[in-house]
Amino acid sequence: MLQLHFGATTAPTILFLGAHCDDIEIGCGGTVMQLARRYPKARFVWVTLSSDPERAAETRAAAERLLQDARERDIRVEEFPGSYFPARFSDLKDYFEGLKALKPDLVFTHLRQDLHQDHRVTNELTWNAFRDHLVLEYEIPKFDGDLGVPNVFVPLTRAELQRKCEIVTDCFPSQAKRAWFTRDTFEAIARLRGIECNAPEGFAEAFYGRKLRINLFDHGAPTQ
Repeated sequence: MLQLHFGATTAPTILFLGAHCDDIEIGCGGTVMQLARRYPKARFVWVTLSSDPERAAETRAAAERLLQDARERDIRVEEFPGSYFPARFSDLKDYFEGLKALKPDLVFTHLRQDLHQDHRVTNELTWNAFRDHLVLEYEIPKFDGDLGVPNVFVPLTRAELQRKCEIVTDCFPSQAKRAWFTRDTFEAIARLRGIECNAPEGFAEAFYGRKLRINLFDHGAPTQ
């Protein structure tokens, strides 16, 4: 499999987009930790679009723990009303226009085929705002059963998976009543994705890379 990495001396900007508190954590928490550890000089921008005061505090705590190795982290928790994103499309569009100034090198967002309306709107606005960027779409397990066939994988160690599960379950007591919000759920999907990419320790997070541009040679460099 091909490997993606930034140059050792670069300081990329990495943008994480989530419709609700806990979306980024569940969808790519392990990848967040790996990127923060691998690129401590990078600028990490974390945007959660919908929250209330209780859940805002939960996601800020989780984000701080997942990004603890990052030197520059910008955590934004907004208050767009959850479950009403289609009705607030114009306001959200204006917000995403403001995010363009970040000029991110890598963007994480929701899956296009996600059956939750807020997730789909977030994806649509991501692609509308970031047309010349590397965008990876993450998945959220839930009742709707909309998991697909991913084509990008980030292997996790057993310790990284355990750390992710610990942070998610510790930081979101408000979600403990949900039947699916369990450590078993997060471990199960990581194990499945680990099988699909032959991960060294058997666990992975999975993403959907819809458009990748590969420059096989430096522009202007002669080819042989």
